[in-house]
Parts: sequence; C-alpha cells; structure tokens
Amino acid sequence: MAALLAVIRGFSRKESQTVDNFWVDITRFTLYVLVLLSIVLTLLMVSQGAVQNFAPNHVVQGILLPSGPASSQFAISLLGSNGGGFFGANAAALFHNPTGLSNLCESVAIVLLPAAMVVMFGQMVGRRQAMVIYAVMLGLLVLAVIGTTLSALWNTLSTAVSNGSVNASLDSFTPLGGLIPMLLMQLGEIVFGGVGSGLYGMLSFVLLTVFISGLMVGRTPEYLGKKIAAYDMKMVALAILLPPVLTLVSTGIAVSWPGIRSSLTNTRAHGFSEILYGFSSMGNNNGSSFAGFNGDQLMVNVVGTVLMGCTRFVPLLAMVYLGANLAKKKQMAISSGTLRTDIGLFAVLLLVIILLIGRLNFVPALILGPIADFLTAR
Repeated sequence: MAALLAVIRGFSRKESQTVDNFWVDITRFTLYVLVLLSIVLTLLMVSQGAVQNFAPNHVVQGILLPSGPASSQFAISLLGSNGGGFFGANAAALFHNPTGLSNLCESVAIVLLPAAMVVMFGQMVGRRQAMVIYAVMLGLLVLAVIGTTLSALWNTLSTAVSNGSVNASLDSFTPLGGLIPMLLMQLGEIVFGGVGSGLYGMLSFVLLTVFISGLMVGRTPEYLGKKIAAYDMKMVALAILLPPVLTLVSTGIAVSWPGIRSSLTNTRAHGFSEILYGFSSMGNNNGSSFAGFNGDQLMVNVVGTVLMGCTRFVPLLAMVYLGANLAKKKQMAISSGTLRTDIGLFAVLLLVIILLIGRLNFVPALILGPIADFLTAR
C-alpha cells in the first residue's frame, strides 16, 4: 500500500523531491482501515458460528472440537492479502467458514481492499483514469468466474487478488479448473491483486501500453502529464518480467531435480501442473497450493525462498524508484497529440498488452501442464 502511494504521488506531484513518509502511510492505513475492518469481519464470522476464543481444543465422544482465536486471525489474513488459515484446512474447515453467509462475507473481504485501491487512485489522479483500469480488472475477473461454483469462485478470487486462502482441495479441480487460477497468478495477480501491489502491478502494464502506443505513432510516451523515459521503462520491465522468468526457471529446476516424482501425488501432465502451480504461487505472492506437491523438501525450500524474496521485493522497489523519479518531473500540458488514457480504446489496448505479455511467457508450460492434462483426461 505504501509503495502504491509512492507511485501515485509520483504521477500527481510536480517537481517534488519526496513521495512522503512510509511510516505515516502504514500507521494511517493500519489504524483507520485494517483494524476496523478486521473487527467488523470477525464479528460477522462469529455470528455465523466461527470459533473465536482462547480455550484449548476439546474432545467430545472421540471427536476433536478445535478452539482458538480463529475468526480474528482469518479476518486479518483475508483483508491483508495473506490467506493463511488458523486451521490446516483453511476456509474448508467447518469452524472457520460454517455457513453460506460467512462464505460470502469472506469472499467479499478478499477483493474489498484491492478494489478500493483503484477508487483511491481515482480520487488522487482522476476518476476517468481509474474507471479505465477498474473496467479492465473487472472484465478479466468476470471472464475468469463465469460459470464457476462456490469453491472455484473462491479460488478464482483468491488467485486474482493475491490472497492464497482456499475453501476446497485444489488438487481435486478439473484440469481447466486448475488452469484459471494459474493464469490469474501468472498475469502477476493484477486483477485487483494484493492490497496495493495489484494496482501498482497494473500501472506497470499501463505504462508499458503507453510506451508501445507511443512507439507506434512516433511520439514520446506520457501518462498523466509525465513523460515516460528510458529509466522509467527499465523499472517497468523489471517489475513485469522478473517474476515470470524466475517462476519458469524455478519450475525447470524442480522438474529436473532427482527424485521429484516421489514428492508428487500425481504423474504425467497433472503432476507437472502441481509443480507449475506451486512455483507460480510462490513467484506471484499467492501462497495456495495444489496440495498434491510436497513442498517440505530442501530443494523447494531453498529455491522457493529465493524465488519469493526476489519476486516480492525487487518489483516493489522498482515501482518505488519509478514513483520517486516521476515525482521529480514537470507536468506536461495536454495537446491534440496526447494519447488519451481515459477512454475505451485505451482500455482495449491495455487488455491486449496484458494478455499478450502476461500469457506468452507461460504458454509452453501451460500446454505441458493443465492443457495436456485436459486433452489426455479420460
């Protein structure tokens, strides 16, 4: 969230040497937004029968009845784009997600703040600019959720929003049911995405679209009155390309590792999908897994740690440096030759760039994984 604000202030400020204070942003956001929403969501979950206490587990007639501060911890993880559950089964556990209403509230919590970040962007730089981005994000999300049932809907929201929570075993999904969350993660989880990280990831694609459009018409690319120069595009390229490159390299290391088959529940294409999903999840800050790939091994721990560290912090730092550089620039006057970025045509261009750049990186791997699994399924 603080990194996103740095990028937005870079666009909104003129010849400024600062994008404000990280600690002030974090304090305000935690106290005024996260804490209050966590309390509300916790109370909603408790009203539906979710567990919230400090008592030890109980055994009644040989049946274990779990206890603990489950509701508050789960509310915090959902709103904060984490997704880790108090119980091992996550939202599939009865004491974690007991009713249809609790499932609805938790599903809304996954996407609430990432979507609100786009509204905040509109308040700071202009409503029409935000409406274009919101429309593209919402359009991609609608395409991903058409025809899905509750478990698939949850997982689609979870992987679109960089959350990682689950309410079903993903290894039980159909091949195409597993393909959709992989696609959403591999796009960089920009379909609303994490709190802040989703929007600054989308803004990197916006700048890429502006840059490519400028090349096509022979004009210096600009966005929101700021010229997009070589340094800015280097930061954008770093943010967009590093995660897929490292994800694919890590998947290749895992596939070629001796004895990897003993760590898989399945073989052939579905087994490869388990590995690809696992490293796509680590490389794109999700945290969910296919549950068929045993990650408790040295190779996965070492490779996964490097992958997670690089793909989380390098793009974040790149976007912060981008925002700081943009803040120093003058605001250019809009002319007849300026590319309009607040109209439907730009939304279409942005969508095309996202699908081309985001998808082409992973097409061969997806063909070997979920698509081959679908074609060979009996």
